[in-house]
Amino acid sequence: MTDPVAKLPSELDQLPDRDPEETAEWAASLDAVTKAAGPHRAAYLMRRSLQHAEGAGIALPKLLESDYVNTIPTSAEPEFDGDLEMESKITAWNRWNAAAMVTRGARYGVGGHIATFASAAWLYETGFNHFFRGKEGDGSGDQLYIQGHASPGIYARAFLDGRLSEQQLDNFRQESGGNGLPSYPHPRRLPWLWEFPTVSMGLGPLSAIYQARFNRYLTNRNIKDTSNSHVWAFLGDGEMDEPESTAALALAAREQLDNLTFVINCNLQRLDGPVRANFRVVQELEGAFRGAGWNVIKTLWGNAWDELFQLDTTGALIRRLREVPDAQFQTYATRDVAYIREHFFGSEPALAELAKLLSDAKIAECFYSSRGGHEARKVYAAYRAAVEHKGAPTVILAQTVKGYTLGKGFESKNANHQMKKLSIDEFKGMRELLGLPIPDSAFEDGLVPYGHPGADSPEVRYLQERRAALGGPAPARRVHTVALPQPEERAFKALYKGSGKQEMATTMAFVRLVKDLMRDKETGRRWVPIVPDEARTFGMESLFPSAGIYSPLGQTYEPVDRDQLMYYKEAKDGQILNEGITEAGAMADFIAAASSYATHGETMIPFYIFYSMFGWQRTGDQMWQLADQLGKGFIVGATAGRTTLTGEGLQHADGHSHLIASTNPASLNYDPAFAYEIAVIVKDGLRRMYGPDAEDVFYYLTVYNEPKQQPAMPEGVEEGIVKGLYRFKEGTPATADAPRLQLLGSGTAIHWVLKAQELLAADWGVTADVWSATSWGELRRDALEADEALLRGEEKVPYVTQALSGAPGPVLAVSDWMRAVPDQISQWVEQDWSSLGTDGFGLSDTREGARRHFGVDAQSVAVAALAQLARRGEIPASKVKEAREKYGM
Repeated sequence: MTDPVAKLPSELDQLPDRDPEETAEWAASLDAVTKAAGPHRAAYLMRRSLQHAEGAGIALPKLLESDYVNTIPTSAEPEFDGDLEMESKITAWNRWNAAAMVTRGARYGVGGHIATFASAAWLYETGFNHFFRGKEGDGSGDQLYIQGHASPGIYARAFLDGRLSEQQLDNFRQESGGNGLPSYPHPRRLPWLWEFPTVSMGLGPLSAIYQARFNRYLTNRNIKDTSNSHVWAFLGDGEMDEPESTAALALAAREQLDNLTFVINCNLQRLDGPVRANFRVVQELEGAFRGAGWNVIKTLWGNAWDELFQLDTTGALIRRLREVPDAQFQTYATRDVAYIREHFFGSEPALAELAKLLSDAKIAECFYSSRGGHEARKVYAAYRAAVEHKGAPTVILAQTVKGYTLGKGFESKNANHQMKKLSIDEFKGMRELLGLPIPDSAFEDGLVPYGHPGADSPEVRYLQERRAALGGPAPARRVHTVALPQPEERAFKALYKGSGKQEMATTMAFVRLVKDLMRDKETGRRWVPIVPDEARTFGMESLFPSAGIYSPLGQTYEPVDRDQLMYYKEAKDGQILNEGITEAGAMADFIAAASSYATHGETMIPFYIFYSMFGWQRTGDQMWQLADQLGKGFIVGATAGRTTLTGEGLQHADGHSHLIASTNPASLNYDPAFAYEIAVIVKDGLRRMYGPDAEDVFYYLTVYNEPKQQPAMPEGVEEGIVKGLYRFKEGTPATADAPRLQLLGSGTAIHWVLKAQELLAADWGVTADVWSATSWGELRRDALEADEALLRGEEKVPYVTQALSGAPGPVLAVSDWMRAVPDQISQWVEQDWSSLGTDGFGLSDTREGARRHFGVDAQSVAVAALAQLARRGEIPASKVKEAREKYGM
C-alpha cells in the first residue's frame, strides 16, 4: 500500500545531511505543531522562520506569495508629509472635473473614460504632491508613464494649476481646431505636457523598464548624471496580460534598477469584466514579480480593515481573503450587508463569530470603499518604501474600486469602462460625497459645470507650492534643442569612392560608415548602437573591443575569445546595447535613446540594426510609439528583401516592410542600392534630425547581405538620392530609332536591372536607361504634398514627374519588394507604367532560384520590358515569345 504522505524526490536529496537526527527532530516538531495547533499555525511558524533567516542574512529561496494583506502594516506607516485635508480637497476637484470633461464631451459623441481615474485618483495625487520630480529642478526630473485611460484626471489637474483652460477641457478629443486635447497621452499632439505615449497597452511597462535602464546607461557613460531621476509606470491589472508588460521584468531585476517603480492599479477589472474572475490577480502578479526578483509592496486594505484584522485571532479572515476569487469580491462591493454576512462571513464558524462584533456600517465601509489605493497615507507609505528600497525595482499592487466616488451606477460594474457620462442627479450625489461647493444653479443649463476654487485659493496655492518644491509642473515635456555639428566629411568620403574590385554588401557599408562616425571627436560618443543578439550577422563584431558592450557590472569573467582581435568585451561605460533575442527590448532601447533630447536634454543618435523581417512586422506598434514620442534616429532593416537572404525561407523573407513603413508619417524610408547612397542618406539624415532646423522624424533604411562591387559616386546625384530617384546609367542606342524604355530599380534590384539593360541591348537592340530609386516612399510623400498644394491653388509638380519628364518609352519598376511598394508612385508617372516584385510568400532557395521563382531576375526583367514595348506596338509580339524561350522561362 502506498504511503499517502510519502516524501517526493527533491533537490534536497542531492545535498549531504550531516546530522539526520537533528533533521528528524525539526520535522517531528513541525508534525507536533500541526497536530496540536493545526496546519495554519504550522505554516505561520515556517514563514516566520524564513523571515527571520532572511533578516539574519541566511541565503534561502524566497516565497513567491504572501498573505492577502498589506505589506506595510498601519503601525509601520511613516508620518504623512503634508496636509491631508487640503490634498483631499484638491483630489475632489480633480475627480469632479475629470468626470465633467468626459460627460460634457458625450454631447458630441467623442467618448472618454471616467472609471479608471476615479479608482486611481489617490495613486496619482499622492505622487504629484510628494514624489514626482519636475524638470525645473536639478537633473531631468522623473519620468511618468501615465495609464492612458486616466488622462482626464491629468487634464483636470493641469486645469486646476492653470495650465489648461475650460475651453481646452471642452475640446477633449476634438483636436482638429487646434485647441483641443488628445484622448490619451500623445507627445506629438500635446508636446508640452505628455512625454510618453502609453495607451497601446503593454508598451508602457516595457518602455518604462528600458527608460530606467537607459538612464543608468547615460550615467555610466558619463553623458549625464541621472541618479536623481525615478521612472514611475502606472498600469492596470488587466494590462499586465499583455505579453510586453512582463517581457523585461528579469532585466529590471538583473540590472538592479531601483530607479524604477511600477504602480499597478488593481481594481480587479479589465475592459469587459473581472481580470481573474475565478482567481486572484494580485496574488498572481505578486508571484510573477517576486519570481523575477522585484521588491513587491501590496497596498490592499484601508484603515477600516484594521479592526477586522485585530479581531481575527484565529487567522480565519486572512484564510477567507486568500480563497475568495476576484469576481466574487467585486460582487461584494455591489451587494447589501446581509449578503456579505451570509456569503463572506458565513463560510466558517470563526468568521461568523467575528462578524457578530461588527456593525453593518463597518462591514459596508470595508467592502464598499476601504481599499489601500483610496487612502493617501497608505499610498504615501508604499511610495516612500519604494523610493527608499535599494538593489531592485519595486512594484506596488494597490487595490481600488473601479469607478470609486462615481456612485452605485458606476462602482464595480462590469460595463463601467464603456460608460461615458453621469446624469445630473448622479453628479449632485457625487458633489455631496466629495463636499464640493457647487450650487444647484450651476446645473440650470442642463450641463454639468466645471469646478475651480479660484486661482488664488488655498487649494491652488498648496498644489503649486508642492510642485515648486518638487521641481515644477508634472507631467511636462521640455526640449532644449542643441544642434549637433556635422561630422567630418572623411567618414562619408570613404563610401563615396566605392569599393574598387572588392565586393561589399550594403549592410557592411553601413556598419563601416557608423564605425567611422563613432570616432568623430564631436559627436562620436552620442551614437548608440543597438542590436538584438546578431551583431556578428551584421558585421558589427569589430565594434565589440573598440566601443564595448554596455553592462552595469562591467565584465566579471574572462571572455572565451580574449586572445582574438575582436573579442567579446563588456564594459560599464560600453556604448553598444546588445539586447539578446528581443526585438521588442531593442526597440524600447531605441525609443529611450531617440527621445533623450527631450527627456534628458541630451541628444543621442541611436541606430538599431535587425533582420528587416522582424522590424515593422513584429514591433511595428513600437515604431508608431517612436513616432508618437517624436523620436529620432536610424532604424536599419538588414538582410532585407524577399530573395536576398539565401536559404532562410518564408519566415525571414521580407518583401513588405517598406509597405508597412510607408504608412507612418514620421518615417523616412530608403532602400539604397550602393554604399555611396547610404553615405548621402545618413549625412542628410543627421542634418534633418540633428541640425539647426531639426525635424521630428526618423529614418528606416534597408540594407542587404549580398556582396557586390560598390561603384564610386557619380557627380551631381546627391539631390536625387535624397529625393528618391536619379538616373544612374543611361543606355546607348544601337540605332537612332531603337526602341527605348526606362528601368527603375531599388536596393539590390539595381543589379538585376543593370544586367537586364545589357541583355536588352545585346540580344534585342533595345535601349534602356537605368534609374536608382532610393526611396519610393519619399517620392510618394513629395507627390502627395504637390497634390495638397494644388488644393490650395499652388502649382507644384511632383519631383518624380519632373525627373522622368521627357524620358522616352514606358517605365518598368523593379524591386525585391511587393509590387505595391513601387506602385506607390505610379499615378504621378506620365509614361506607361508597369512593375515587377516579389508578391506572395517567401521560400528557401538560392538567390538565383528565388528570383526566377518570383520573376524578378535579369532575364525576367528583360522579358517584361519587351512585353511593355510589344503592347505599345514598338516591337513584334513574337519577340516576347522568342525571349521567353531563349531565357528558359
